[in-house]
Amino acid sequence: MPWRWPRPFKEKAMKVAFATQELQRVEAHFGWAKNLAVFELWPNGYSFVQTHSFDGDLKEDGDEDKLAPKIEAIKECAILYVAAIGGSGAARVVANRIHPVKVAQAEPILDILDKLQEVLKGTPAPWLRKAMQKGQERVINFEEEV
Repeated sequence: MPWRWPRPFKEKAMKVAFATQELQRVEAHFGWAKNLAVFELWPNGYSFVQTHSFDGDLKEDGDEDKLAPKIEAIKECAILYVAAIGGSGAARVVANRIHPVKVAQAEPILDILDKLQEVLKGTPAPWLRKAMQKGQERVINFEEEV
């Protein structure tokens, strides 16, 4: 998969995962997805990290054991883009501090990355600012006056 440079080495990247069958578009249900494509994203660039592929019967069957390896694969991601996600899958994703985003229709992964990149250059919504802080140490200064 392609990437867009320049890649800033000083700034910490936000990892974003995409549920996909054919590695080009977000068109897969999280539980049924054959692939989870992971990218790193900065305000001025993004790069492909890796694809996690899954085999076996991924159809809806109530077997939630198939979700565990997917959650493990994306545990460092801040955002997960999906075409759909079940209630249990969404709860497990959120419990791992990953923000699920459902797309209304199949959308190219690179288009989503371009849009996210533009949002990061401006003033991101509160949910996105929170997602961007995943994995960063939270510093609270109790000495500051209120």
